[in-house]
Amino acid sequence: MRAVLIVNPNATSTTPAGRDLLAHALESRTRLTVVHTDHRGHAIEIAGDAARRGVDVLIVHGGDGTVNEVVNGVLGELGPSNAGPAVGVVPGGSANVFARALGISPDPLEATNQLVDLLSEFRRTRTWRRIGLMDCKERWAVFTAGMGVDGDVVAAVEEQRAKGRKVTASRYIRVAIREVLASARAEPTLTLHLPDRDPVTGVHFAFVSNSSPWTYANARPVWTNPDTTFETGLGVFATTSMNVWANLGLVRQMLSRNPRLKARHLVRDDDLPWLTVTSDRPVACQIDGDFIGPREKMEFVAVPDALGVVAPPPKSRPEHL
Repeated sequence: MRAVLIVNPNATSTTPAGRDLLAHALESRTRLTVVHTDHRGHAIEIAGDAARRGVDVLIVHGGDGTVNEVVNGVLGELGPSNAGPAVGVVPGGSANVFARALGISPDPLEATNQLVDLLSEFRRTRTWRRIGLMDCKERWAVFTAGMGVDGDVVAAVEEQRAKGRKVTASRYIRVAIREVLASARAEPTLTLHLPDRDPVTGVHFAFVSNSSPWTYANARPVWTNPDTTFETGLGVFATTSMNVWANLGLVRQMLSRNPRLKARHLVRDDDLPWLTVTSDRPVACQIDGDFIGPREKMEFVAVPDALGVVAPPPKSRPEHL
């Protein structure tokens, strides 16, 4: 089995010791090549080259941004295909949303042990788990995308990262509170276009999900669409009001261990095959926690079984959800 270990040395929680341990574990089971990323977009180039060469599996040691680049490199080269390499993740970022949603431990050592066991299982079954992804037309998303305040938050965090400040869950929360308060009096600009229903106007922001939870506040999951998984269509979570008190109540529901997610100003749906969001003016947008700039329109399409992954089988939905 040919494998490429793609390491982002600048990711929040990657270390030389962790990288060496992971490489040692993989070398005993694969023909391994280790490559470090050294610029933005580098992982797309590495993954595309590996896909062309027929590599069997790509292991990402980095954060969600590196994972997104690897997936885009594979699918940009081959498209959704059973012939492409599977993608595995050993978390090395700050949130590691994709890895956690796949059932991978956030602890790099435990995740390495999981990975070794899963590679051994593949030798027996010769099949990878396959998951659905979100085609955003200009780019693939593995777990989330957003327009409006969500994009503003990501842009502000990236600006702080560029100044050398460490990205943590608490920093995201502080920035999110600031951006929500700043936009509380802004006029809504978004319109949701959903299958088989009239357009929903007067929308302030929209999150589109391909899995659940939407993100994490340290170890606590943040829910927007608990019924959305890698095996379903897309989930959308949007609001028609920026009233601070109403949205604080919604945030409490999103952080709840038993989320019910109901509010008069909430627009939420699950298992959508597609949706489109338009805006009266350019607004900030993000894909998988990466700021992509202002847009007046984004399209999202659910693509089932798009990617093979080195991950446990999907868990059944917890009864309390």
